Amino acid sequence: MPVKATVIIDTELCKGCELCVMACPVKGLQLSDRFNLKGYRVVELYTENCTGCVNCALVCPDAAIAVYREKKPQKAQTA
Repeated sequence: MPVKATVIIDTELCKGCELCVMACPVKGLQLSDRFNLKGYRVVELYTENCTGCVNCALVCPDAAIAVYREKKPQKAQTA
């Protein structure tokens, strides 16, 4: 079962450099039509196929991205 995750982008820190878009192996990020208060177009998560690889957060020069992985379900223990 693949790991499921989501990306949270602090839009006020994002400068729209698109490094995260290029780093995403599943092409789950894109440049939005929305602008932040500084006038930059911001990046957004647009697909639900995030694997939690964290590439986007690692390349973000402004630390505007946080990746949250879902916990794996625990296997039932046998007695």
